[in-house]
Amino acid sequence: MMRRPTLFLTVGLPCSGKTTAARRIEIEHDALRLTKDEWVKALYGNENPSPAGDVIEGRLIRLGLRVLALGTNVVIDYGLWSRDERSALRRAAADVGARAELRYFAVTPAEQRRRADLRQAEAPHTTWPMSDAELAEWARRIEIPTPGELDGSEPVDDPPAGFATWDAWREHRWPPSVL
Repeated sequence: MMRRPTLFLTVGLPCSGKTTAARRIEIEHDALRLTKDEWVKALYGNENPSPAGDVIEGRLIRLGLRVLALGTNVVIDYGLWSRDERSALRRAAADVGARAELRYFAVTPAEQRRRADLRQAEAPHTTWPMSDAELAEWARRIEIPTPGELDGSEPVDDPPAGFATWDAWREHRWPPSVL
């Protein structure tokens, strides 16, 4: 009997520990790790174009869902700041017979700034400069997961108005191309 695979979703702001945890999950749970920043860096170097990032996220999600359907664990390693993003991925995991597990990483502004500066100094090829204003704006935008999201007891919401299914919302949120 094949085990039910798990989709691990890392949730948090930049420099909160998501990638460190994703690397640990990758090893401990024999998971395929899909880290958006590694792909953006490989394809765009010092640029971080938003539309391209959305397309890369979508491509990684499609790959991850296929891998889950084949019975292998997957860890999605990017912020997933909105509840809608998390709901869409929780629903998609269930649709392919997998379970979803959220891992939320909180970080104080001071610790986030320290980590961002350290990363920029020690491994600039893995990151982009982040201003205090950007960090503050991102902290205002994140929708922190509820306890029910984190423990899996909360049902997945209905798709947002204007979308009949979460699949349709996913296609809109993560377009198949930049054009």
